[in-house]
Amino acid sequence: MELIRGQHNLQPHHRGCVATIGNFDGVHLGHQAILAQLAEQASRLRLPRLVITFEPQPQEFFTGPNAPPARLMRLREKLLALDGLGIERVLCLKFDHHLAAMPAQTFIEDLLVERLGLRYLVVGDDFRFGHRRAGDFAMLVAAGQQHGFTVSNTQSHLVDGERVSSTRIRQALSQGDLELAARLLGRPYDMCGRIAYGEQRGRTIGFPTANIHLHRRVTPVYGVYAVLMSGRTLPPWPGIANVGRRPTVAGHRERLEVHLLDYRGNLYGQQVKVDFLHYLRPERRFESLDALRQQIQKDEQIARTYFSERGISCPLSPVEVRN
Repeated sequence: MELIRGQHNLQPHHRGCVATIGNFDGVHLGHQAILAQLAEQASRLRLPRLVITFEPQPQEFFTGPNAPPARLMRLREKLLALDGLGIERVLCLKFDHHLAAMPAQTFIEDLLVERLGLRYLVVGDDFRFGHRRAGDFAMLVAAGQQHGFTVSNTQSHLVDGERVSSTRIRQALSQGDLELAARLLGRPYDMCGRIAYGEQRGRTIGFPTANIHLHRRVTPVYGVYAVLMSGRTLPPWPGIANVGRRPTVAGHRERLEVHLLDYRGNLYGQQVKVDFLHYLRPERRFESLDALRQQIQKDEQIARTYFSERGISCPLSPVEVRN
């Protein structure tokens, strides 16, 4: 997949495509329906698929640094998901004051028509764009008739009779409903990152953890979870994860820490993926490390029962695993 950062990096060979536009935060079932429709048109017209997205996301730009919405995905995770769905190109536009002030008609004529040579556009049924969100589906249809491209919208994708959306997934995650979030996403909710060295306090109480920096201002999950972690040398491995600031040890920076059950090995520096399967409890402060240790023992037993009931076991438990 080719990543094009900014329209100034568009080249003549990028002209001629089918495209869709949006945040695609989560790349959930609704997004996947749009991308499936795009794939049909790409095959029919024999043109590459292009996803136009934004960094930061528009809502993050308008709310500012004090109250950004929780991201389901970092940009890197989004690109990996789109690549996994076979998208050939992603155009990532920097959402700043200049783009926010761009008239909708200019966005259409300068970008979609002149720079991209658009032949087919698929957008969600609630899509708005341009200065003061003046652009809508009707404007795109009229422009397509004038400039020779077709515009199609998608009906809302429903799960349990309700529309699938990133907002609904965030709400499910905030309420600890990992099972609903997975049904809306079409897969378990996950986070990716590189394992870094921490303070190694977990080892002192018998629960060593893999520490992963979140690299996001607000996390959509918070608390203790049953998870599966996987990486280059690690098959999907059950564990318990804590997402938060670790108040018992006076932590300040939000972090993801994963204790793998019955695992012995060294994973430092590896890129890993953590699938969140089941919510166990909220993060809270304990009066001592011993009290924390006792609670983690309880968490582990609950997690082991959860995994056992679903036939999930440690791939090589409890032998030594080396990377």
